This record gives sequence, structure tokens and C-alpha cells, in this order.
Amino acid sequence: ARIARGAVDRARAKGVKAGLFRPITLWPWPSAALAARFPGVKAVSVVEMNAGQMVEDVRLAVNGRAPVAFKGFLGSRIPTETEILAELLALDGSIE
Repeated sequence: ARIARGAVDRARAKGVKAGLFRPITLWPWPSAALAARFPGVKAVSVVEMNAGQMVEDVRLAVNGRAPVAFKGFLGSRIPTETEILAELLALDGSIE
């Protein structure tokens, strides 16, 4: 989460309204806690170190209130802050 937090901080420094949701427990999935963050959210980016195990759960929690973008990193590859920042900036540019 530190890498994602750094990317969010950098996005904010560039004027992007960005936030981070890091679930502590995955079962049961925190749908209510996630859904509570959505008033006013324009888009959601899901970054995972797999082929997308949580993105569908996020889409269900979002329930169509915002587009959900996914970026997966396979082969034990850890995303960099710069890669996540690029995703956030691209997503911000697509919703303006």
C-alpha cells in the first residue's frame, strides 16, 4: 500500500483528486465501507499484483456509480509508483 499511497500523493500534487482504499480484511468483502466512499467519486482504479481477483468485487460495490479501471501486474512483478501514477493520470484525463 505504500507504493499506491506514494502514487496518490504524487497525483494530488499534480491537482488530481485521488484517494486510496486499502481493505484490512478481504472476507467478508467490505462492500459497505467501499460503497460509503463513492458519493462524488468520478472513477475507480484497481491495481493488483494478479490477473484481477478483487476487481469484480470492487465493481459490485461500485454498482455502476463510476467507471472501474483495472491494472494487473503478473509474474510477481511489483508495480512502481510511477506506473500507478500513470494509470491515475490517464484515468483522470479520460473523465474530465
